[in-house]
Amino acid sequence: MLGATAHVDTFTRDNLPPPDQWPDFLLDHLDYPEHLNAAVELTDRMVERGFGDHTALIGNGRRRTYKELSDWTNRLAHALVEDYGVQPGNRVLLRSANNPAMVACWLAVTKAGAVAVNTMPLLRATELTAIVDKAEIAFGLCDTRMMDELTACAKDSRFLRKVIGFDGTANHDAELDRIALGKDVRYESVDTGRDDVALLGFTSGTTGTPKATMHFHRDLLAIADGYAAEVLQVTPDDVFVGSPPLAFTFGLGGLAIFPLRFGATATLLENAAPPNMIEIIETYGATISFTAPTAYRVMLRAMEEGADLSSLRCAVSAGETLPSPVFEEWVERTGKPLLDGIGTTEMLHIFISNRLDDATPACTGRPVTGYEAKVVGDDMQELPTGEVGRLAVRGPTGCRYLADDRQAGYVRDGWNLTGDSFSRDEEGRFHFAARNDDMIISAGYNIAGPEVEAALLGHPDVAECAVVGVPDEERGHIVQAHVVLTDGVDGDDACVLRLQTHVKAAIAPYKYPRSIEFHDALPKTQTGKIQRFRLRGEIR
Repeated sequence: MLGATAHVDTFTRDNLPPPDQWPDFLLDHLDYPEHLNAAVELTDRMVERGFGDHTALIGNGRRRTYKELSDWTNRLAHALVEDYGVQPGNRVLLRSANNPAMVACWLAVTKAGAVAVNTMPLLRATELTAIVDKAEIAFGLCDTRMMDELTACAKDSRFLRKVIGFDGTANHDAELDRIALGKDVRYESVDTGRDDVALLGFTSGTTGTPKATMHFHRDLLAIADGYAAEVLQVTPDDVFVGSPPLAFTFGLGGLAIFPLRFGATATLLENAAPPNMIEIIETYGATISFTAPTAYRVMLRAMEEGADLSSLRCAVSAGETLPSPVFEEWVERTGKPLLDGIGTTEMLHIFISNRLDDATPACTGRPVTGYEAKVVGDDMQELPTGEVGRLAVRGPTGCRYLADDRQAGYVRDGWNLTGDSFSRDEEGRFHFAARNDDMIISAGYNIAGPEVEAALLGHPDVAECAVVGVPDEERGHIVQAHVVLTDGVDGDDACVLRLQTHVKAAIAPYKYPRSIEFHDALPKTQTGKIQRFRLRGEIR
């Protein structure tokens, strides 16, 4: 039963999935009031709690306190409502790289009671049009340095009425900034309901046409009050850094929601690419790092003798499973915990994770407090310990697609089916096997692609790899490895044999890649996920 709403524009509530297709929500451990505005909780409320002088955001050569962030977002909210006519429930698209202005605009949109739609900065007009049309977006807030594609989208759009420029640098010299500077720092934020949609997160597109996932105000706080509080044990002394885009819910949580919920500091840098992460951690005394497994491998390659990571408490890995060789090398070279976890855009953030005192290689960990998980067969019956099956999850967050028939496939019997194959051991830890569509059946054997990838990554010649199944007349499918070699290594027949022999010695010989192709780079999404469907030659 949905609670009160402040939305004048009821589009999102009207397009929630049918009630019988909702997952079960486990909320007994959370106590949020019926009226709740997540942006107020992350800014104004933090000032009231005494964090006004604490640094909230670092970026563009300056530090902004919680009081400055509160004032900034209040001015922006005034401008959105008074000068542009943004109403509660309107969808507002945001387009920018990771910087403090992006966070401030997101918070302002949320304070105004609108629904934020954060988008990847490299999307083109056609991709933006698909998002605008799906969510019927009327307003776009865009860093002036990347206006062209959104302006092109708006030119012929039935929905996008206004594109508003903001300055993603520290100059505050754009249309929105100039208007906001004349506004009052006090703002009466919209008294949204805890069950009002606050965020539309579009899936990153590795598994077909992107879908829009709908998240309530309470969801934004639940991921902080669960995972960030329990697993990361965030304190006001923490400094967060990472490379995931804020448009990716992994990045929004790790680089905005989590630090702001606890009075900590978010470091938002447009140059936070994996090769630069070591220097960034050193420069800003970062304590918590967020990025994908492939990025940690790049960081290890870029790490010079004497690199000082003494400030780091832990590193968080998600987006894809963390291969054992990367985990082991990271811990050996840095002495810092590397926490693997799994989250999805549908679930908003991480729901199964290793812990600071319990992190092991080739293991995703245990459910975050408030979540339940099990491994099931096609009939939704739980499978025995050690058997690989489909991962089913439920908790305080869950899948609600915006007007999408695929809702019925993601949610069954109240459980979210994430599309991943897992097993669970006798101690209750979950172990990733593969994405459901990455299980390879070859001559009757079930082979998990990530297991072969981990074996290949254990060879010094391999910088990066991805494994897929390709059709074969005799075996149905064979294992095919796509490999990026380390500098100076030739991708010749001798190298193929060397890698095949290595895999046969590391895991069961029948799992070895019968075909190996070499690449300069592997296709990836903007969130760092390898697009295996492109390696299989599929069109999505």
